[in-house]
Amino acid sequence: MAPDAQAQQASKPAVQLPLPQVSPHALVQQTIGLTDITVDYHAPGVKGRTVWGQLVPYNQIWRAGANENTVVKFSAPVRINGQAVPTGSYSLYVLPVSDQDWQFVLNRVTTHWGAEGYDEKDDLVRIPIVPEASPFRETLLYWFSDAKNGTARLNLSWEKLTGSVYITTDVHAQALAGIEQTLAKQPHNWQLLAQAAEYLIQNNIQAELALRYINESIRLNDTYLNNWLKARLLASKDDYSTAIVYARKALKLGDKDDNTFKSQQPTMRIALTEWQAKAY
Repeated sequence: MAPDAQAQQASKPAVQLPLPQVSPHALVQQTIGLTDITVDYHAPGVKGRTVWGQLVPYNQIWRAGANENTVVKFSAPVRINGQAVPTGSYSLYVLPVSDQDWQFVLNRVTTHWGAEGYDEKDDLVRIPIVPEASPFRETLLYWFSDAKNGTARLNLSWEKLTGSVYITTDVHAQALAGIEQTLAKQPHNWQLLAQAAEYLIQNNIQAELALRYINESIRLNDTYLNNWLKARLLASKDDYSTAIVYARKALKLGDKDDNTFKSQQPTMRIALTEWQAKAY
């Protein structure tokens, strides 16, 4: 074999054995309202070491995981502890100052190996957080908690500390945009109009828009369901006299053999009694 060919062969990377990673790959995802949030990371272990202040030194940027960047992806704009974060993918770093003082850092560059090449000028946000003492955890873990309609907490737990940030989404704005797009394609679908109105009524937003949707739904198909929704909307605006008219109509239109209607009847009758007491 020629020397050049030998040198070429020697420079080829060795075949990698299928062995477990020291810091295994992990992925956690949470949908908050209509926004998908994903954390992609490698999880190191404590392995008998002191983590905070030693393995992870104070006052030095930390990759918040192992190996390549820990990457957080947002499918829509969010706010983290009140600070705006646009749609996109970001590297997550933590700057621990002490056991009671961290900074949660999102950086625009996602292609580094950990903190190598990190540059503060590429930071999108730096968010102060106060970590809390927590039960011992051998392997670093990202996890979500307190997930509600448009909010949740993202937590980082390792050794005996947990740091958390509060994420909020503009879920109603996203829902309204989706409603408008869908109804623009199917403007004569009475069921979609009723669903749109029900969402607005349940969340006590855009009452005039809800009334427009429910009136159009009734015009297209006069059913117990959309009449009952209109009754609820009117009652929420303290127009109990008119709400009673639509509630009675809904009860009259309901199919006694319809299981959905039968399950709603008791609630409808209780509400009607309450509205009558308030109206008269």
